[in-house]
Amino acid sequence: MLNAAPPVAPLFGIAVSRAETAEDVVREMSEALIGRDICFLLVFVPDRLELAEMAPALNRHFSGIPVFGCTTAGQIAPDTGYDADALVAIAFPKRHFRCASMLIDPLNPLPIKEISTNARRLAAQFQRTADWNRLALIFADGLSRQEDLLVAALATALDDLPLFGGSAGHALRFDETHVLHGGQFHRDAALLLLLETDLEYAGLGFDHFLPTDKHMVVTEAIPEERVVLELNGAPAAQEYARLVGCDVDRLSPEVFAENPVLVRNSSMYHVRAIQKVHQGGALAFFSAIDDGLLLTLGEGQEVLRTLEEGLGLKDAAGRPPEMILGFDCFLRLLEIETKAMRLDASEILKRHRVVGFNTYGEQHCGVHVNQTFVGVAFFQPRRRDLH
Repeated sequence: MLNAAPPVAPLFGIAVSRAETAEDVVREMSEALIGRDICFLLVFVPDRLELAEMAPALNRHFSGIPVFGCTTAGQIAPDTGYDADALVAIAFPKRHFRCASMLIDPLNPLPIKEISTNARRLAAQFQRTADWNRLALIFADGLSRQEDLLVAALATALDDLPLFGGSAGHALRFDETHVLHGGQFHRDAALLLLLETDLEYAGLGFDHFLPTDKHMVVTEAIPEERVVLELNGAPAAQEYARLVGCDVDRLSPEVFAENPVLVRNSSMYHVRAIQKVHQGGALAFFSAIDDGLLLTLGEGQEVLRTLEEGLGLKDAAGRPPEMILGFDCFLRLLEIETKAMRLDASEILKRHRVVGFNTYGEQHCGVHVNQTFVGVAFFQPRRRDLH
């Protein structure tokens, strides 16, 4: 069944399909977007669809149109909010957008110098349009363990051009994730998009945690694996469980989602989410970790209130966004579902015109973070007749 959503974002073409096969999904997408002059497509792919069938179907139905995207840990659709079943496609109009892209492949090992050089070259060759705004989007393999270094390298190479993004997922399987570029799905890779637009935009990034007075020092780690063996000189899982007030054998993704650890960067705290308990009582993380790092246990605030407040952006004329492109951590969704708040959260997402996906990690302000909502709110142009 297809759901097109013109009331949500009239400047953008948005199609949502829940058809059973990849061919039917893409056909419905194509039919929903007929007549639109498309600069490029962003496609967020649910885990139920076969990528070997998706890629050729997209190439057939959208020949000549750049199609980018990734696999996800869930989608954010305009008609349902959080959605595990739908394929979501966003058509960015030629009238308001220009785009340049680069595939970064492989990520392991990470060729930082080459990536920096190629990103600078791409930005230099991307011709500027007078009075248009620029930003960058990044979509990375969410299991690569390279997003921290990747985002830092790109932020430096792009001269602090605003960079927003999310790590690709694959439901809650944690087996393999893919990004879409050049008509193919790629593992161990990242996709960089440089955008230029006459639309006004605003970046956003927020979580719902405050630091507590409970601290942990990483006393032994395997940084390249994002694994912590010891906290405060004790087995990591044991010490974390003690501070949370939970038995070690009861640690779970739900516990991790409600009790993340925070890292302070200047005056800001960023979430370093725990993925799972490893053999021997070690903890695997979704972000960079190292010996000597000071961690602070986070305390959750009202997730629905912070979501409502965080999405409540207006432009200088007091108008809401035409669309918020959203990258929302799957751990936030997991906490929301555990608290039976999915429907309420979805209503907030729909009301604020959020379209996007659930990630394995988020990129914001040159930093790879977790359990954070990152997005780009697009508004109408200030001085241009849309009609």
